[in-house]
Amino acid sequence: MFIDQVLIEVIAGNGGSGMAAFRRAKYVPKGGPSGGDGGRGGSVHVIADAQLWTLLDYSYHPRWVAEPGQPGGPSQRSGRSAGDLTLPVPPGTEVRDAGTGEILGELLKAGDSILVAQGGRGGLGNAHFATPTRQTPHHYQPGEDGEKRTIQLTLKLIADVGLLGEPNAGKSTLLAAVTAARPKIADYPFTTLEPNLGVVQLSDQRSLVVADVPGIIEGAHQGKGLGLKFLRHVERTRLLVCMIPLDTPDLAAAYAMLRRELEQFSPALAAKPHCVAWTKADLAPDAADLDLPSTPGAFAQFVISSVSHRGLDEFLEALWLRLARERREVEAAT
Repeated sequence: MFIDQVLIEVIAGNGGSGMAAFRRAKYVPKGGPSGGDGGRGGSVHVIADAQLWTLLDYSYHPRWVAEPGQPGGPSQRSGRSAGDLTLPVPPGTEVRDAGTGEILGELLKAGDSILVAQGGRGGLGNAHFATPTRQTPHHYQPGEDGEKRTIQLTLKLIADVGLLGEPNAGKSTLLAAVTAARPKIADYPFTTLEPNLGVVQLSDQRSLVVADVPGIIEGAHQGKGLGLKFLRHVERTRLLVCMIPLDTPDLAAAYAMLRRELEQFSPALAAKPHCVAWTKADLAPDAADLDLPSTPGAFAQFVISSVSHRGLDEFLEALWLRLARERREVEAAT
């Protein structure tokens, strides 16, 4: 099961209390205060783990509590500090405070970590409160409470290229044709119910990661169909491919609808470089007779067939060249 958004409660450990104790040593009259300090409570961290794919585990376990620190002991012995609690998530996870809506951070690559709940500080023992005029203090500090908050984990897949199109546009068929991924393919709408990732292997050890998301229909940005739930998975892609079958009655209207849904969902997403892939070219054998509409803003158009592999090599090579250009521009800017 693909779970890409969960709410969990995280509770850091409380700090241990200090101790009020007095030294008892032979031949040392009125030995004085010797209460030790409490240990620090455990903090809660979220860390990216490349071995994970979904947030499924957290849907079954929505509450996570770190260990508390131990109280101080006599003879100025400090209590043991608790170990931190680490919650692994897939790379591409966004962490947000559910109460305030504040984004706490994003975990984009394996090993990235975010502190989401700070453990409580341990209290001081009475040995810290002795003064020349008050040599036998009986008071000590209790430990501080650990931080407690509800956080929202949202997974946004990290891919180079995102495939967009209406249901049955051929997205899953293309992914299966050019990668080792095996998404569900059928002749009825919405066969794709969860995002799929595939790696395209090109010559010279080049590769690119492609994401296929469920079909986009009119009103997807308002929650119709499955589009609103899964459009966020193409927010981190570098390029978008608008896939439109050649047997669509109105090609121009289909392209305009996809662009409109992107713009209304996220202007930043709509501003990403995109191309148009006219799919199911096996239904239109003579490319010279095709009357394709203009696609303003697209950096290229391609006529492809995932069944006969027509135009796929040219299509994939063009995607790689555009990706290389985007990477160079980012490197130059930074």
